[in-house]
Amino acid sequence: MENEAALCVWAVGVLRAAGCVFAEEEARLLVEAAASAGELEGLVARRAAGEPLEPLLGWVEFCGRRIVIDPGVFVPRKRTELLAERALAEAARARAHRDGSVRTSPEGVIVLELCCGAGAVAAVVEGAGGFAVVAADVDPAAVANARKNLADASDVFEGDLYGALPERLRGRVDVIAANAPYVPTEAIALMPPEARDYERLVALDGGADGLDVQRRVIAEAPLWLAAGGTLLTESSERQAPSTAQLMTASGFVTEIVRDDDRDATVVIGRAR
Repeated sequence: MENEAALCVWAVGVLRAAGCVFAEEEARLLVEAAASAGELEGLVARRAAGEPLEPLLGWVEFCGRRIVIDPGVFVPRKRTELLAERALAEAARARAHRDGSVRTSPEGVIVLELCCGAGAVAAVVEGAGGFAVVAADVDPAAVANARKNLADASDVFEGDLYGALPERLRGRVDVIAANAPYVPTEAIALMPPEARDYERLVALDGGADGLDVQRRVIAEAPLWLAAGGTLLTESSERQAPSTAQLMTASGFVTEIVRDDDRDATVVIGRAR
């Protein structure tokens, strides 16, 4: 595209006037994404009108990877990288334990991303190699999106939580990672417009206290985890103690992991 420098300056001006805090960086990315000046004009206009950046680009950077993002699908946040990192660490721990035991499985260590959205966590674990990765979501659009980010599209299942999974996985999953919706219903109106207006409610609404979906994830996890398996859920710092209590009540030994730099909190439950 000709005159990219001039177009970038123009885009910065439009985005800055619209209140975009990172106008310079966003303008550069939109210029790179556009195939023509006309396409750039349309992208900039949509961003200035409030559409989230990532679906306009078609991707988001997550743990050093580009994750494909379709319009309307929940965009993985920077804080969710902590969930991906800890899920990968737990998977590696399970593999090390299995290698040192007589227990074997034809599929190796199985990692499930539940409420997967675009499948970012599953993609990170898959990218590390050596694990059998599956994912599931209730939203058909999210399932279609996740299938673009995983090598084997057949490993992404559509349905309500564990109801999406094939029976062969019952009692065999080593690690479950879930970024289940945890925003209290009344707090959704306070979210940035980019989220509440452009992402599906099913990916945001966690019920009255934000824990409705987590309760279901935690309650059924023991049925699907292998012996010694691990459940990880993203949470807010305020809700994490309540999530940990739910895990304890279901028989897990719990740990709360906090990363202040990313404003990230993950609750880990290890089966006894």
